[in-house]
Amino acid sequence: MPSVQPGSQLDHYAIEELVARSNTASIFRGTDLRTGREIALKIPHPEVEGDLLFYQRFLREQEIGEKLDHPAVVRAFKDDQRTRVYIVMELAEGQLLRQVLNEQGKLPVERAVRIAVAICEALEYIHSLGVVHRDLKPENIIIDDEDRIKLIDFGIASQVGARRLTFGKLSQVMGTADYISPEQVKGKRGDGRSDIYALGVMLYEMMTGKTPFPGKNPFVSMHNRLVNNPVPPREIDAGITPELQEIIYRALERDPKNRYANAREFADDLLHQDRVRVADRSELRNWRRESPSSRTALIYGMVAMIPLVILGLLLFVARHG
Repeated sequence: MPSVQPGSQLDHYAIEELVARSNTASIFRGTDLRTGREIALKIPHPEVEGDLLFYQRFLREQEIGEKLDHPAVVRAFKDDQRTRVYIVMELAEGQLLRQVLNEQGKLPVERAVRIAVAICEALEYIHSLGVVHRDLKPENIIIDDEDRIKLIDFGIASQVGARRLTFGKLSQVMGTADYISPEQVKGKRGDGRSDIYALGVMLYEMMTGKTPFPGKNPFVSMHNRLVNNPVPPREIDAGITPELQEIIYRALERDPKNRYANAREFADDLLHQDRVRVADRSELRNWRRESPSSRTALIYGMVAMIPLVILGLLLFVARHG
């Protein structure tokens, strides 16, 4: 099937402009010719549309999007008249938070807190419906001129009670290396507290201009969050208060049981920082000590590659057997 191009028509939608493209899909600005409403269309690339697992994941993304109705979450619209696979979505205006950070390096503390609270409200809503995003990062947050946010891209989201879908690509299973939670690194599915962790990483980044666990490659980055401590935010910017630093550490706890239990608790501390009790944390004293990472990270990388090797062998046998 040929690729959709701007200026063409898909069913009763006019395709106007390509606004984003990933490895699996393109997002176009368009117009619903029946109502005149501006919309966004997420259309999978032809080469992946026939993949059964991708198709199931795409249907789940559509199903999740159609059940969400919150001003801080992008909506998907139901349409039973489609002749091929695509998702009709609300058109969200603004910039990606990633673009904002690339332009500004880091944000004023007050603005970073304001954005984090807005993201907490979106997470509180989706978690109340049993949805976990699992790939929260600045690339999946749209922010407008008044700092109102839209949470987008539920491509690897999970639902309580839904069957687990397994993919051959590590990133599709686990999310993005800089924002992935320790439990996901260990191969667990993760829950709402995994999103809390990712938001803690984003808050650290918004206030310092850096992610807490950098690495020369994704495996080193993922390993670092299992054994090392980040540079304390106040070491990077002394204008960050001890209370705000404590909030970040609570969100970044390795053990999910020690993290904020939900997004409402996270938001409450951000809104009432004067009530936050600052703990005497060992992380503030021994953050300069790093455990050897290269060899262990290589082991993690080799372990993570095992499912991919097995999948490749199965596909080879299926095609040549």
